[in-house]
Amino acid sequence: MTSNSTSLPQLDASEPITGLWAELKRILEALDSRALSLRLTGSMAVQMRCPRFGHLARRNRVFHDIDFAAYKREARPVQEFLVALGYVEDREVAVVSEGNRSIFQYGAGPIHIDIFYDKLDFCHVIPLEGRLQADAPTLPLAELLLSKLQIVKINEKDLVDAIVLLLEHGIGEADQSGINIAAIARLCGQDWGLWRTVNINLDKIGRLASLYGELDTAQKALLDSRLKQISARLEAEDKPLAWRLRSRLGDRVKWYKDVEDID
Repeated sequence: MTSNSTSLPQLDASEPITGLWAELKRILEALDSRALSLRLTGSMAVQMRCPRFGHLARRNRVFHDIDFAAYKREARPVQEFLVALGYVEDREVAVVSEGNRSIFQYGAGPIHIDIFYDKLDFCHVIPLEGRLQADAPTLPLAELLLSKLQIVKINEKDLVDAIVLLLEHGIGEADQSGINIAAIARLCGQDWGLWRTVNINLDKIGRLASLYGELDTAQKALLDSRLKQISARLEAEDKPLAWRLRSRLGDRVKWYKDVEDID
């Protein structure tokens, strides 16, 4: 497992993300002394895990918040931890989400923290039980990539985040060897809808990357190779009967949930 390091990529002081970086560093340093399964996710996690290529995702972009995932059984100590750092919880969000999500605001400032408990539940459900121990201080790379690939109406910034992850990290069959394709294939092999959305987005990544002027020929070739590696592994995964029956219906039946913003 990766150590709970507070090391952050070196950024130009003029970049607007630096203020958020400073706050993230403060949170992670305080987290070092707490036995919490709080793991960074979202675009800030991509930045932390991609020091070589993260700059591609920072172009013409403003970062507004810090996202974490945690186990629901730790919701109370997580709340106490953030309150001690000066945050105030929006209790309405906790009620509306039935305890599956929390939002904390830092005073009257622009920084807020989003926390998702036990799962990433957007267009599809990405379960996290047993996975938060696999890496730190971010989600494992597999779930970090899936947090982008599960978005049906994906925008360019999330596609670029996925490109950055795929350029920075190789594909392996375990967490220690890069992006754990076995974990991704297992989830897609259980859920035809997730499999369908992931494959659609792999195609979108390939099309965007082929036209992306920030990438050189070698980088485009590397990305194409990794996309093909993922696609082949998803195809090779054993599929249960329920998956195969659902696949026959295809896109004629809606295979995803519409995401409504709680904010």
